[in-house]
Amino acid sequence: RSSAKLVAPLGCLVSRQKHTLPDLPYDYGALEPHINAEIMQLHHSKHHATYVNNLNVVEEKYKEAVAKGDVTTQVSLQPALKFNGGGHINHTIFWTNLSPSGGGEPKGELMEAIKRDFGSFANFKEKLTAVSVGVQGSGWGWLGYNKEQGRLQIAACANQDPLQGTTGLIPLLGIDVWEHAYYLQYKNVRPDYLKAIWNVINWENVSSRYAACKK
Repeated sequence: RSSAKLVAPLGCLVSRQKHTLPDLPYDYGALEPHINAEIMQLHHSKHHATYVNNLNVVEEKYKEAVAKGDVTTQVSLQPALKFNGGGHINHTIFWTNLSPSGGGEPKGELMEAIKRDFGSFANFKEKLTAVSVGVQGSGWGWLGYNKEQGRLQIAACANQDPLQGTTGLIPLLGIDVWEHAYYLQYKNVRPDYLKAIWNVINWENVSSRYAACKK
C-alpha cells in the first residue's frame, strides 16, 4: 500500500519537470486588427513551442551533466538554457499582457506609480515605445519594478534575455520586438507595430503583477 501511495506524487513530480506551452487566454484572431491571427498562431504554436521543446531538452542534458559532475558541459549549456528558458518566460508573460479588451490607460495604484516615476502616462508610453523601437536586432522592451528602490523602471533586453534574471527587475509589461512578432503584418516598420500594440495592452494584468510584486 505504501508503494502505491507514492506513485501519484512521484508521477506529478516527474511531469512538473517538463515545461509545457501555455494556452492563450483568447483566440488567435482576437487581437485583430492590431495583431493578425496568422502572426499570433505562428508566434504561439511555432516560436514559443520551440522554446519550450528546446528548454526541456537542454534541462535534461543539464540534469545528466550535474549527475555526472560534468561542470564543463554544465557551463557549455548555459547559453541555450538562458535563450530557451528566457524565450519561455518572456512569452508566457507576453500573452497575458495582451487582451482583446485591452488598451486605454491603467487605473489605481499602477497609474499613480507611472505618474510618480515618469511624470505622466504619455511620457511613460513615449519612453517605453522609444526603448522598444531602439532595440538593435531582436529583443524586448520592458516595464519592470525595482524592488530595492520601490519604483518602476524601463529597460530593454537583447534576444530572449529574461528581465529579472539579467537585470533584477520584476517584469510587469513586456513588448516583443523580434521580427516574428510583427513582420507578416507590419513588415520592417517596427514603429507601426509598437503604435498598434498599445490598443491591446491588458492593464488589468499589468496592475495585478504590480500589486503582487509589492507584497
